[in-house]
Amino acid sequence: MNNPDETRKSLLRPCTAKQCRYTRREDLHQLESRCSEVCLPGNRIKPGSSIHPCCYDCVPCSEGEISNQTDRESCMKCRDDEWPNEKKDRCIPKLLEFLSYTDGISKVFITASSLLCIVTLFIMGIFISYLNTPIVKANNRNLSFVLLVSIFLSFTCVFLFLGQPLDITCILRVMTFGVIFSIAVSSLLAKTIMVYIAFKATKPGSYWRKWIGSKLSNSIVSLCSSVQVIICLIWLSTSHPFKEIDTHSYQDKIVIQCNEGSVIGFYSVLGYMGFLAAVSFLLAFMVRTLPDSFNEAKYITFSMLVFCSAWIAMIPAYLSTKGKYMVAVEVVAILASSAGLLSCIFLPKCFIILFKPKLNTQSCLLDRKNIYK
Repeated sequence: MNNPDETRKSLLRPCTAKQCRYTRREDLHQLESRCSEVCLPGNRIKPGSSIHPCCYDCVPCSEGEISNQTDRESCMKCRDDEWPNEKKDRCIPKLLEFLSYTDGISKVFITASSLLCIVTLFIMGIFISYLNTPIVKANNRNLSFVLLVSIFLSFTCVFLFLGQPLDITCILRVMTFGVIFSIAVSSLLAKTIMVYIAFKATKPGSYWRKWIGSKLSNSIVSLCSSVQVIICLIWLSTSHPFKEIDTHSYQDKIVIQCNEGSVIGFYSVLGYMGFLAAVSFLLAFMVRTLPDSFNEAKYITFSMLVFCSAWIAMIPAYLSTKGKYMVAVEVVAILASSAGLLSCIFLPKCFIILFKPKLNTQSCLLDRKNIYK
């Protein structure tokens, strides 16, 4: 193979005086006739553009390539984990992209999640303090605490989505929020069913009286949540999520992200969660017109509307983004849906407990006219 310097010199053989101009060659300490500028680092020679063999053009190196010497005939390609600098004369490491704790958007998520956790604990404290009051007892205390704990855990699981992904965090991300939200939505479904049964049981000699109690509600939550756990276990046993390093989506960045492994498993978890939410919404919508002593179905209807809207809006945004912004979309959906459940279900009760204690009595609770005075 010919030496590149010898090849270059052969291309730069002297031209006529009209064709060439003189430039000083500092390295040779002599005058050499040539009709082209010196190709600086970051460029390469493009011969054959002129009828004179000593003439050539200098063109910049292509994307992902560098030239660290003058008058190079070809550029060198950088490694997959490197990218040329602005001058294209050397390769530099690509930037690592993931939703780190120091990002501005991550700080917003941390602040929002922390504040919502505090609010959830505050509401939980109110319910414990007023545990035996009518408004707390009337809406199934056990299910209320299960729902509050689920909402609290959903806010804390946001931290699993921040920081550099690992195999274990990739597995815990989807599994955690999938199971937690299934428990929360199952609790709302059980609440709605118990509202319907409680109304039916008010009739003398009703068959529904024997179904009143915590056993049925606990069974509904356990059964519905177990299905989601089984889906997650099947997903883990077949093709679980894992850490993925993407060097091709961006030219100057390396994206560190979680690969779902099985796309069917991922959408099965979301689909089952959506199925529970849809059933709970439809059932709550049908029983929303029951007497006001059991009017929690109205709040469940609105909370499920907010919940479903957040996750339906997430899907196209999730599919149209890449890298850390895809993770940010998931976090927004988690925070929005959890905050919707918390505000729609518990804030009206807390308002009555704290600011209208006269309405928190058995007589007022059963009087539909006094509830909204």
